[in-house]
Amino acid sequence: MSWADIRKIIATENNCFVLSGDQVEKITAFSEYTNRAYTLMPTPRAPTLLISGLPMHRIKDTTPDKDTLEKVKAIKPLFGLVLDTSTGLGYTAIQAARTADEVITIELDPAVLEIGRLNPWSRELFDNPKILQRIGDSREVVEEFEDDSFNHVIHDPPTISLAGHLYGVEFYRELHRIIKSGGRLFHYIGDPDSRSGRRITRGVVQRLEDAGFSRIQHSKRAFGVVAYKSS
Repeated sequence: MSWADIRKIIATENNCFVLSGDQVEKITAFSEYTNRAYTLMPTPRAPTLLISGLPMHRIKDTTPDKDTLEKVKAIKPLFGLVLDTSTGLGYTAIQAARTADEVITIELDPAVLEIGRLNPWSRELFDNPKILQRIGDSREVVEEFEDDSFNHVIHDPPTISLAGHLYGVEFYRELHRIIKSGGRLFHYIGDPDSRSGRRITRGVVQRLEDAGFSRIQHSKRAFGVVAYKSS
């Protein structure tokens, strides 16, 4: 690696790099499947994933690993079989596997997993035998699961503009179907104090109730809501 490469890395704030042979390359990918650009972006701790320029973790006043921990803590203790509906860089699945017996995690785009393989913070996603990966659209994959299969579900979808179908009542009904009685769902939504966050949260809560969930509680620290499937 040359001094020119080092200067290039220092001058680039929004990219992580990998050393391939004697070449330094940005960790980025374009998916023809989704027609989206993906970039691994550095933070003071764990990197985040940019999808078409939008970060997939909270990075203001926090870091992606701390953000993930808040989401998992919202429905702790996690045990039994856990579903993670959006793999991304795998932080949620990795954290859930600390206490759960098994975690099934779903990723839409294989290109995201290829970026994950280059991210040291994602290593356990590929090494931990308690984590099982599925490729596909969560809406379709979830339909394949049997009733009352999961003790907990962590639903951390991309923004509603990127994945609106994962915020719909039909998908929520499928999540309700596969959760065991007494089980819990965490649904990440976004900043509850922003105008759009309040609006989206109201719609999510109403649709979760329509899908059969009860005791829906706001989890402000995790920027989402927790919902229960009644016993």
